[in-house]
Amino acid sequence: MAGLTSQGIGSGLDVAGLVAKLVAAEKAPKQTQLTRAQTSTVTTISALATLKGAMSTFNDSLASIKSVDVFSARAASSSAPDVFSVSAGSSAVAGSYDIEVENLASAHQLISDPFATGAAEVVGTGTLEISMGAKKFSVTLDDQHKTLAQIRDAINSATDNVNLVQATIVNAADGAHLVLSAQASGDANKIVIAQNGGDGGLSRLEYNASMGDNYTEQHAAQDAVIFVAGFERRSTTNTFENVVDGVTVTLLKEDEENKTRTLTVSKDTSGTTARIKKFVDAYNTLEKQIASLRSYDAESKKAGPLLGDAMLRGLEQDLRTRVSNAVAGLGGNYQSLASIGITTQKDGTLSVDSDKLGRALSADFDGVAQLFGCENGVARRLSTSLDSALGADAQINTRTKALNARSVAIQKEAADLEDRMAEVARRYNAQFNALDSLLANLSSQSSFLTQQLTSISKIGDR
Repeated sequence: MAGLTSQGIGSGLDVAGLVAKLVAAEKAPKQTQLTRAQTSTVTTISALATLKGAMSTFNDSLASIKSVDVFSARAASSSAPDVFSVSAGSSAVAGSYDIEVENLASAHQLISDPFATGAAEVVGTGTLEISMGAKKFSVTLDDQHKTLAQIRDAINSATDNVNLVQATIVNAADGAHLVLSAQASGDANKIVIAQNGGDGGLSRLEYNASMGDNYTEQHAAQDAVIFVAGFERRSTTNTFENVVDGVTVTLLKEDEENKTRTLTVSKDTSGTTARIKKFVDAYNTLEKQIASLRSYDAESKKAGPLLGDAMLRGLEQDLRTRVSNAVAGLGGNYQSLASIGITTQKDGTLSVDSDKLGRALSADFDGVAQLFGCENGVARRLSTSLDSALGADAQINTRTKALNARSVAIQKEAADLEDRMAEVARRYNAQFNALDSLLANLSSQSSFLTQQLTSISKIGDR
């Protein structure tokens, strides 16, 4: 009679494997449900974040066109851009103005007579008083500091010499020359040098406008001079502010031809066109993102994460309405985007007829500005709608908060499921261990009975 077999202790059953499979089978339906719910929740949270980011980016782009003031920038041009450049603020009035450049501003620069033995030559002791316009400073030279090089160093390190005069030494064939350069340009910033005290050697470095000795004037202290519409303007620098209200002119070089040039101020049609096209691009980017979120590919049967979402449909419809509807209260020919060449395509994106837009800006620049930037203008009403949709209490945020809370709850359910399955596993292990013990006892009894039966059969054989 065949006996019961066992592997190791007990029955030889794969208790661990059986328990694992039973637990997995019991866990699977709920785990699948939780996984599906968490995946859907996280996907929706991500989709809402993508939508919110796209809307926020578009809303930021409206800043450049959502008020009439931003259209007030002016374009300014120079007929001789290599001679002078021009910039204009919003207060500048459109027009053309004659401009003549007489001379550029320059900073005073003096080059001393040569010191034959070089920078180490002793000049003298005493005090040098150096002034530039209304500002001045002094340097004192003693017996330990009286060479040309030491005088240069004393000038540059003087406490009161703050952006006034820079001293350098140029070495030439005839000796060393002290070069003094004013740090500010203009006629009022002439360098004047006086000396007193000491051994008198510093007299070789004195200078004023009436002296013809000691220095060569390399560059004169000179104001910039221009004539605008026949009126003279002077500046200690090469920049003239408000030569015409709101207009700044910067001189770049001498006008060798001495011609009458032209300064032109106009409404910034080119810049405005670029801003409007940037608005269209930004709107199209948002529209394409919304289309992606609600899309469905019949071939692959893949749906966007917000397919059929009522909130998304409402937001998209609101944007399209605010873009396409006429602006109430406007007169003139330009009351809607379509009237200036911006139309809605079948897919919801916008297209621009550049020629029509250009004609509109040329014909009524301020009317186009009103279309976008007045109180009920396209950009203003879009921004108002987006501000509301992106608000803390708006549906996107409240839905996101609810979904985040749901995600946390699902994670807790998953943790609770793990705890329950651990208890189930313990219960199954206890049951199978009891069965294993019972089978072990049966196996032992089977062996005993087999031995007894074998003994009985042997008695009959005797």
